[in-house]
Amino acid sequence: MENSSFGFSSELTLDPFVIPPGGKYPIFFLGIVIYVFSIFCNIILLTLIILKKNLHKPMYFILFSLPLNDLIGITAMLPKVLSDIVTETNKIYYPLCVLQAFLLHMYGGGILFILAAMSFDRYTAICMPLRYSSIMTPRLIICIISVVWALDFVLILLLFSLQTRLPRCKSIIMNVFCDNPSLLKLTCGNTMVNNVIGLFNTAVMQVLSVSIQMFSYVKILITCVVSKRSEAKIKAVNTCVAQLVILVVFEIAGTFTILSHRFKNVSADLQKIMGMLIFLVPPLLNPIVYGLYTSEIRNTLLRVLKRRRATV
Repeated sequence: MENSSFGFSSELTLDPFVIPPGGKYPIFFLGIVIYVFSIFCNIILLTLIILKKNLHKPMYFILFSLPLNDLIGITAMLPKVLSDIVTETNKIYYPLCVLQAFLLHMYGGGILFILAAMSFDRYTAICMPLRYSSIMTPRLIICIISVVWALDFVLILLLFSLQTRLPRCKSIIMNVFCDNPSLLKLTCGNTMVNNVIGLFNTAVMQVLSVSIQMFSYVKILITCVVSKRSEAKIKAVNTCVAQLVILVVFEIAGTFTILSHRFKNVSADLQKIMGMLIFLVPPLLNPIVYGLYTSEIRNTLLRVLKRRRATV
């Protein structure tokens, strides 16, 4: 039986994809394209928010956390998976496995809390426009961002501190990447407390995030219906659609992943692919969706591109 210490002599084996002959390198290069495109788009979004003064507003200061969170999620998962596809080693040291799982769970919780914070900002801007500046002060923005990251970190830290105390008696991760459920399956101790805390964390993240967002969007919808200004309605729709798209995509991917493990006739590879969608789709969609639906970001990027073209 292995102990639960973090010694680097402890090596785990990941369960690889079943890849048909000749499919290894096409899949690898497709993954590289997805990764590079996602990294490039999210860095562009971060750079615009940092450098362009017209984006130095509460909405974009909160939005800044979203591409940052996406970079953490996709980088924690995809490079290791692609490396294993090419090298066919499928090995990972236990401490690195815990670190990967920790970052991936931070990413998942981060999306929910960040979207909740952004929906509150849009609710304040659209439903209380005259009081927006006095409510969304720099101090409150810093407080919101700090609470988002701190609450996410504390909840995930609690989950993993309980997980790493358990002794391990297995060494095969039944997935292509590490997550908390896979790590729990390695243990031979009583996992009831871990399961309860895991359900508690999920409930807190989902209920708190979805409740704030639903409250905000219902209030925004009512304001749009009551408002006589068509411009106000269009602006409200454009600023909220992006966040709703991201929330729906994330929740659908998460639901598919959960359901895939409930049906025995779903293949192991399909379950792995569905699990990866959570860490691939939002980082790909977020910068594109915000570039399309958020006029200030879209116009700022177009101005930058026009200046560079004129310079060239």
